[in-house]
This record gives sequence, structure tokens and C-alpha cells, in this order.
Amino acid sequence: MSIVDRWHATRAGALWHSSIGKKAVMAITGAALLLYVVVHMLSNLKFFLGPESLDGYGHWLRSIAAGALGYEGFVWMVRVGLLACVILHGVAAVQLARRARRARPDRYRTRTRVADGYAVRTMRWGGVILALFIVYHILDLTTGTLNPHGVHGEIHANVRADFDRWYVVLAYTVSVVALGFHIRHGLWSALQSLGAAGREQRTLRRIALGGAVFVCAGFLSIPFAVITGLS
Repeated sequence: MSIVDRWHATRAGALWHSSIGKKAVMAITGAALLLYVVVHMLSNLKFFLGPESLDGYGHWLRSIAAGALGYEGFVWMVRVGLLACVILHGVAAVQLARRARRARPDRYRTRTRVADGYAVRTMRWGGVILALFIVYHILDLTTGTLNPHGVHGEIHANVRADFDRWYVVLAYTVSVVALGFHIRHGLWSALQSLGAAGREQRTLRRIALGGAVFVCAGFLSIPFAVITGLS
């Protein structure tokens, strides 16, 4: 028996191989990533409180459990966990999409493309844009490689130097809007699974849209405040 066959024979392997298991993985990892996005957005708003607040928060974050994990040890644990969530979320999404296409009869392709094409394209291209943005974001504000200021620990100055460039603000805006579409569709899919109908569906759709707008507005407030000179 091969290693793959042995993995499928285990309970965890059988769960992952099933569509229900993949949907569960997508739901759990999606919830974890959404929680991180919201916390990250709220912490970014410390930019408006000045360098001491934002830089101090960054130092505090890197100092969590420093005695046991070392300086930045906690941050690296979070990064590894987020990377695992992104990989599992993406792989499960791709595999579920392929299964859906294989199971779909030819005569229903046109109708399904009309009904679901917009959401599928949004999630697909949104995922690609977000993946590219994450790579750039790491090289820009994490390692400082692409940042004009690029001084470790001077988060406020790095952010300001970054968003003084209009093309960075434009790219950031596109990425955040893609994130908003991703959040809206993901939240709507998760809430819809609760079995709501009629007015309840409309309410849940508004909640999903409101959540996406809230996150987008929080993230975009900083670059536009910098580029317009308001902050």
C-alpha cells in the first residue's frame, strides 16, 4: 500500500478526501483568516494615533511570550499558521471546483455559467490578486526590501513612505477590493449554509456586504489619508 493509500485509509485522510471534509476545511480556515484580517485591519488603524502607538504595538506583538519563544517567536508562529490556512483553503477550493465541473452535465453548463460565473470568477481572480499582494506586502512592510524607508521597527514611517507613492496606493486599493469581494462571497456562502430563506437571505446578504465594506473601508482609510495629506 502506497503512502497516499495509507493516508486515505485514515480517518483524517478519508475526511479530507470527501467533499464535506473539504468544505469543512474551507470553513474553518476561512474563519481563521477572516479573524486575522479583521484584527489586522483594526490594529492598522493605530496609524492615526501616531508613531508611538503603531510602533509600540508592533514591538508589543513581537514581545509576546518572548521568554519562551524568543523575540518575534509568536509572530512567526502566527505566520506559519496563516500560511497553512492559506494553502489548505486554496487547495480545498480548487479541488471542490474541479469536482463540481466534472459532476456537471454538459447541458447545464450554460445555465450554471450564467448563475455562478460571476461569483466563481470573482473568487478565482480575487485569490490570484491576493496571493500576489501577500508576496509584495511581505517584501514591502515585513522585510522592508521594497519599502523606500524600510527601517525595521519603524512601522509608521514605513507605512507613510509606502503610501506616498500613488501606484502603490492604486495596487493596494485593487487588492483590498479583491479581498472585499472574497469576504462578501465567503461570508454569504457560510451564512447561507444556515438554511435561511426569503427575508432572512436578504438580511444575511446585507450582513455579508456590510462586513466586506467595513473591512475594506478600514484598510483603505490609511493609504488615502496619506496620499491626500489628511494624515
